[in-house]
Amino acid sequence: MKKFIVGLLIAALAFSLAACSSQSSGSSKSAKSASTALDQIKKKGVLTVGTEGTYAPYTYHDSKTNKLVGFDVDVIRAVGQRLGVKVQFEESAWDSLFAGLNAKRFDTIANDVAVTPDRQKKYDFSSVYSTSQSVIVTRKDNNKIKTLNDLKGVKVAQGLTSNFGEETKKAGAVIIGEDDLSKALKLVSQSRADALVNDQGAVLQYFNTVKDNNLKIAAVVPTDSANVAFPVLKGNGLDKAFTKELQALKKDGTLKKISEKYFGKDISK
Repeated sequence: MKKFIVGLLIAALAFSLAACSSQSSGSSKSAKSASTALDQIKKKGVLTVGTEGTYAPYTYHDSKTNKLVGFDVDVIRAVGQRLGVKVQFEESAWDSLFAGLNAKRFDTIANDVAVTPDRQKKYDFSSVYSTSQSVIVTRKDNNKIKTLNDLKGVKVAQGLTSNFGEETKKAGAVIIGEDDLSKALKLVSQSRADALVNDQGAVLQYFNTVKDNNLKIAAVVPTDSANVAFPVLKGNGLDKAFTKELQALKKDGTLKKISEKYFGKDISK
């Protein structure tokens, strides 16, 4: 009888140790998975970044060298440098950037990506590194559009999945789908669309480059200041890694320097 009881105690102890070992292993596994994305990037020595390459001054090709440049390009390169890895860009149309992130074709997106409630449900974000102000663009002879409410029933050239597209849909606009900013602005200039809503910096860059006398900024949208950050897949921990480096870049003045290079003022946050 004593042998039987001792046997039961040994079996219970073994089960308890196995359970503790399993919990410890699970905890270790969880911690490991949280750092896997960064570990893999450092092991490869490459951070892969999705971007349009056609959205000046955030991401575009220098007309003289054809080199990919821009505010977001420089910021993510600075992050990569601090992480000790090379930054490799994969260029794609805006509408396919998040699909590429979902498919793990790249690790993040550097393309003036606004933090919105819908996106926060699907992705984790780094700390905010800049702010983006919206403007409404029309032809110079159009004096009817001065606010977002004036876009109801109006033809607006817009990217379908951008936060600007969401704004115009809510305003009741008739959307003419066009992701490329320069092409969308040409549609407005040619009276094939009545307006466009986009980032103020990008629009000013276009005006300075193209000199289209048919267009004007009809209004700044004062209540719509978007926070911009780097999106990553939920739970992979890269948001924390990026945040750490962005905070260091803010502290040492690098973000301010990059801002002033492209905008003549500090838009970092």
